Amino acid sequence: MIELIPAIDLIDGKCVRLTLGDYAKKTVYRDDPVAMAREFERQGIRRLHVVDLDGAKSHHIVNGAVLQAITDATQLVVDFGGGIKSEEDIEQAFAAGAAMVTVGSVAVTHPTLFLDWLRRYGSDRIILGADVRNGKISINGWLESSGEDLIPFLRRYVIEGVHHVLCTDISRDGMLTGPSVSLYRDILSHFPTLHLIASGGVSSVEDIRSLEQAGVPSVVFGKAYYEGKIDLNQLT
Repeated sequence: MIELIPAIDLIDGKCVRLTLGDYAKKTVYRDDPVAMAREFERQGIRRLHVVDLDGAKSHHIVNGAVLQAITDATQLVVDFGGGIKSEEDIEQAFAAGAAMVTVGSVAVTHPTLFLDWLRRYGSDRIILGADVRNGKISINGWLESSGEDLIPFLRRYVIEGVHHVLCTDISRDGMLTGPSVSLYRDILSHFPTLHLIASGGVSSVEDIRSLEQAGVPSVVFGKAYYEGKIDLNQLT
């Protein structure tokens, strides 16, 4: 069974979703992310993806207190991303109860530092974030293109021991147009033992099942759930 990972994206301490990563296209779905996390847990969810969108834009963790509140109130395994730019940010996230952190921009801009973190904290606690637009890696809250091609970027770090990769197709994120199954098939054809987490475009239970059939181990979803298009009872 594919691992189900609902997302809670945070701006000003509220649950939001962006469209195509555009901060100007923001929808607030819940004012209370802790209540949202408890709702997921009640429905049988065990893993949660929390994204500090304020942090991604500000280059440091902003919503650490919300992360702490979620981990205090639930038994969910939380991976946390957004604004992880320094060792202090990683330590803050772990101290606030995150089991894993997702690091993307630093892996592009400071690869030696990323590898230091990978070795220091271990491949089970560091998730490589690969946010893709038109085949290129985007950084800093999807606001900039790095110009790096996806597969060579992943290969560089898989060789160094990366095991968990969260890959978001920005062109589909928040659009409810279906995930980029062909993209994930291509990644797994190059790296068949990778624990790949698919993100972006999920619009239905059928989309999740199509990812499962493609061999994708885990899937992140958000907007489809918040808009009532996914019934977790059909999956958990």
